Amino acid sequence: MSFDGISFAALDFYEDLEADNSKSFWTAHRQVYDEQVKAPLQELAAELGPEFGTAKFFRPFRDVRFSKDKTPYKTHQGVYFAESRRYLQVSAAGLYASGGFYDMASDQLSRYRRAVAEELPGQALTQVIALAEKARLVINGEQLSRIPSGYPKDHPRQDLLRRKSIYATREFGSPDWLRTPRVKAEVVKAWRAMQPLIDWLEKNVGQSDIPVVRRGER
Repeated sequence: MSFDGISFAALDFYEDLEADNSKSFWTAHRQVYDEQVKAPLQELAAELGPEFGTAKFFRPFRDVRFSKDKTPYKTHQGVYFAESRRYLQVSAAGLYASGGFYDMASDQLSRYRRAVAEELPGQALTQVIALAEKARLVINGEQLSRIPSGYPKDHPRQDLLRRKSIYATREFGSPDWLRTPRVKAEVVKAWRAMQPLIDWLEKNVGQSDIPVVRRGER
């Protein structure tokens, strides 16, 4: 089936789940999740696939083994396109899209910081971020409270040196067009605007050489 939009019923489902995150609620409303959340996102992912790659749907169930929060269900549905490093999410807040490096292993982080500290790649990243912000994207990522050791505390790009991850985001919210096929065009536009940042990261950071044992899910 072709993608026709995301119903506000999907947002209402997550708003209700936030209020009653229980197995009884989930069981009673599983059909709403399947029909109003999962199905349209699968259709959207299929249409985005030719440009952005295969989609991975994150499980709706939380891993509570090592968490103090024992609520069993995630209050959003995340979809990750690993080949292009893009992410899509629907929650009570509406539609969200992002792209970039969501976490970096130690070897990646070392390469990232060296590139930021050097003049040419560092200035290039600054320019890429300016372009992203001009396209109404927001640059996010985990940050250290202090500049890492080995770098001057007055470095002109100290805010970038403090980052442990970096990605561009766009909060679409819940506009009227969310219920229409226009969603695809809006996501594609935002994701294409994220490409210069992803290109910089691929060139200067690249893949990790450290085997991944376990990664948390969004």
